[in-house]
Amino acid sequence: MDSTTTTNHDFAQSIVGPITIIHVILMVALAAAAVLMIWYGGVQRRRRREAEQQVEEDRRIAEEAGATVPAQEADPNQPDGGSLKIAGEETPQPAEVSREAPAAETPAPPVQESLREPAAPAPAPIADAPSDLTQLKGLGPKLAATLAELGYTHIAQIAALTPEDAAALDARLGAFQGRMARDRWIEQAKLLSAGDRAGYEAQFGKL
Repeated sequence: MDSTTTTNHDFAQSIVGPITIIHVILMVALAAAAVLMIWYGGVQRRRRREAEQQVEEDRRIAEEAGATVPAQEADPNQPDGGSLKIAGEETPQPAEVSREAPAAETPAPPVQESLREPAAPAPAPIADAPSDLTQLKGLGPKLAATLAELGYTHIAQIAALTPEDAAALDARLGAFQGRMARDRWIEQAKLLSAGDRAGYEAQFGKL
């Protein structure tokens, strides 16, 4: 082999070597680009699918909540042709104005006696001087004054109360309602009216 042939062979190899490397680099770059495009396309498809699912879910929720409005169409019977009515529904006709005279107002029924506050029972009159109602446990000066306004100034009057009269009187005691039964005024009054001090103190303590 002469020197010229050797020189040409070396020159060819020097050219082919770089070209091959460039081709490999280009192929790797194209493959990477293809992989990137495939990945990006997959991401876009997934996002599009999620968006469609979200739209479908929002539409379903709106339908369940009654937010959707049925299609409306123009009513050809209207002279202006521009009024709309809901498809499948009839346009309500205006109600005729009654020419009859208005009926006389019905008077309110009287309040039933059972709904009224029961009146305080009239106590039996006693000629003796008023007794000290505050001897009864749980009955202070304010309650004694309230009872006096209602006509109860003697312990004997409290002792003579029937269950019905006691309930009616208790209903008139305002903020003190319930004290009569809780503090057992009638039982105390009966013992004091009978002069049974020992029996009283045995049940309710010292006077």
